[in-house]
This record gives sequence, structure tokens and C-alpha cells, in this order.
Amino acid sequence: MEKGNKKIIRGWVIYDWANSVYNLVISSAIFPIFFEKITTKAYKVKNHIPLADSVRSEDVTSFFFGVELTSSVLYTYILSASFLVVSILSPILSGIADYSGQKKLFMKIFCYIGAISCCGLFFFDANAMEFSMIPFFLASIGFWGSLVFYNSFLPEIAEPKDHDRVSARGFSMGYFGSMILLIICLAWTMVFKGDARYCFIFVGIWWVAFSQITYRALPNNVYKRKKEKGIIWKGFKELRVVFKEFKQTKRLKRFITSFFFFNTGVQTVMLMATLYASREIFKIPDVVRETLTTDEIAAKELEGTAGLIIAILLIQILGAVGAFTISRLSGKIGNLKALTIVVAFWIPLCVCAYYIPVGGHIQFYFLASGVGVVMGGVQSLSRSTYAKFLPETKDHASYFSFFDVTEKIGIVLGTFFFGYMEYLMDDIRASILSIIFFFTVGLIMLFRVPKEEIEINELT
Repeated sequence: MEKGNKKIIRGWVIYDWANSVYNLVISSAIFPIFFEKITTKAYKVKNHIPLADSVRSEDVTSFFFGVELTSSVLYTYILSASFLVVSILSPILSGIADYSGQKKLFMKIFCYIGAISCCGLFFFDANAMEFSMIPFFLASIGFWGSLVFYNSFLPEIAEPKDHDRVSARGFSMGYFGSMILLIICLAWTMVFKGDARYCFIFVGIWWVAFSQITYRALPNNVYKRKKEKGIIWKGFKELRVVFKEFKQTKRLKRFITSFFFFNTGVQTVMLMATLYASREIFKIPDVVRETLTTDEIAAKELEGTAGLIIAILLIQILGAVGAFTISRLSGKIGNLKALTIVVAFWIPLCVCAYYIPVGGHIQFYFLASGVGVVMGGVQSLSRSTYAKFLPETKDHASYFSFFDVTEKIGIVLGTFFFGYMEYLMDDIRASILSIIFFFTVGLIMLFRVPKEEIEINELT
């Protein structure tokens, strides 16, 4: 296949535009706010608490298969479970995909599982959490599972010198596309007073519709693999071969170790930021709430939601800017130096988030600006750096499954750690501060990544 084909690259980039609406609307913006409000309302009704009265977010609990958990802890645990499933499935399926040449098929399957599950969130019921969390669980699996196969096309469609630019272009398209749908959802809920549940259907339709452009552009079976019997067993053998090759690399192994830690911090912040901000920054202080009427409380809550959405949109815009800016920086000083700068910047951001007071909207906007720039940069550059560090191979899906498993196990650890710290300390602010550990270790490990690849057998 011709590398650098503009039509194919455009088609590949469009999938970021298609699927990033899940990451923004479901993971970051509409659903977390919807989840917080609907679980709080259900808790008040169940415990005969007037809806106008305030309750501590730490006191809002839900029953899940007979176990009583705070709603935010349940939220993080379900996410952790979905990432664990993806981390188990992706290496197995990637080996099969590489051996059979069916990467695009697997990408489609996960895409459709995710999109249909987003639509299923329309039926969310806080009084039946066991049923309601199933589509949330499957949507996460669909999104993250499809990315394994999507990312693995990057070294096949672009030359190494173009990886940073093409990866940044994909993330930028994702930020802008998801922002457009978010604005549509905001207009639907805030201007036309529509039910927020329809936004989840919008996500599913958008995801499936635009992904068709990608599927038409991406090639089938790039390396002309022949269909044979025993494909599952041979897929395992293919993965084992790749794993042996992977163990012989020093730069790639050290980079993936560093990526495990700093990306754990990045993904945990991204997944939990909206929940944290809605509970700690944009909430109405209890002292103020007691002085307000029911209508004034509703107006204040709407104001807080609008402020939170503004912060999210700010992150999206600057995320696109950050992806291109850091891509250009890497072209001048190298990928590893650029990543070091970006990862180091996350540490003071976590400290700032800890100290922003309730009602500190302006401070949070400045924080969101910083998060947006480094978020876009670190995601885009991590993907392209890994692609650049790969050895000559035809098994890109298998290699990217290691990247994906590292990411997902890190997210499992990060989200579980975040929820456990809140449970242990009874303070979600302690959770956001504890994430600094992951950035610090990742930064130290980055310094140990050699500039050039060194095979392990060369050292012995």
C-alpha cells in the first residue's frame, strides 16, 4: 500500500472525528453531569429528602447487586472493569487480526458495540443500577477496543517522519468534531429544553455515520494475508512471536514503561475531571444554599453547569492547539524531550486543582486552559512516538495491543486508585493530589529511554 496517500490519511483522521464524541459527551461532559444529578435525585427520593435540600456528594449512594457504594465510586469501578476487559481482549484479538488481515473488521465490531451502547444509555434508571450500568460498561469497551485497531493503521498509512503530524491532525479533528456535537447537545438541552437522554442517541448516530467514511478509505488486508483454518490458535502464535520481538527492544520497552505511568495520570484526570469539578468547584456552598429559594438554587445549579461546560469547551479548543504545537516542538527538539516537558507540566496542574476553592470558576478556567494544551500534546505525541519506535514489522495491531494494554491497565489502576483514595480519605481532593505520583514516576522513566534503539542481545 502507498504510504502518504492523502485520501487514506483523510479517511483515517475522520475516525477521530467520529469516535471522539464518546470521549467528550459520554466520558467528560453530558453523561457525568447527568449521572451525578439523576443519582442524587434518586437518593433524595428514596430517603425522603426534599429535592431542594442539599446533600453531601459523599453521602449519595446506590445499591449495586446488594452492595451500597457512593455513586462516584461505583462510576469509577465500572470504568475500571471495562478497561480490564479491553486489556484482556485486545492482545488476543489483535493477534488474530494481524494473522488474518481483518483489522478493519474488528475495528467495526467494537465501533458498533460502542455506538449502540451509547444509544442504550437513553434508558438509564438510577433505581436499577445493575441494568443501567451495562450500556455504560459496553460503550467504554467499544470505544477503547476500536482504538487498538485504529491506532495500528498509523505506521501503515504514513511515513515515520509524518507520524507526529498525522497523529496530531487526528486528535485535532477529534477535539473539533466532538466540540460541535457537544454544542448541538447543549442547544438541545439548554435552549430547546430537550431531554439530555437524547444526547446519548446523538452520540451513537454520529459515531456510526462518520465512521463509514473511514471504513471506505482504509484498505482491507494490507499485507494480503490468506484465510486459513485454526485462525484463533494461529493468532495466539502470532502474538507470541511479536512478544518475543518486543522483549528484544530496549527503547520501546522503556518508553512503554514510562507511558504506563504518565498516561495513567493523564487518563485518570481526563475521566474524573468533570466529576471532580462538578462536586468541588462548581457546586453551591452549603452556607449559600441555605439562604436561597428553590428557584434561585435551580438558577445557580444551571449557572454552575454552564460554567463547567465552558471549561470543557476550552479544554477541547486548546487540546487541538496543543496537539499541533507539541508536534512542531517535537520536530525541533525531538519526541522524548518534548514529552518530558509536557509530562512535567502536569504536576503543577494537579497541585493547582487541589487548591482551587469552591466557586473558584476563574481559577478553574485557567487550569482548564493548561490542561487542554498538555492533554492534546501528550496524547498525540505518545501515539506517534510509539509508532516511530516500532521495529520493521507487519504485525502492527499486535504491537499496538501492547500499547493499548499498557494504557488500559494503567487506567484500571488510576481510576480504581482515584476511587479508593476518595473512599479511604473521604475527600475527592485527596484523590486528585495523589495522581502526582504517576506523573513523577513516568517523568523519571522518560529520562531512561535511549534516543536510539538498542536490542537486548547487543548488550550481552
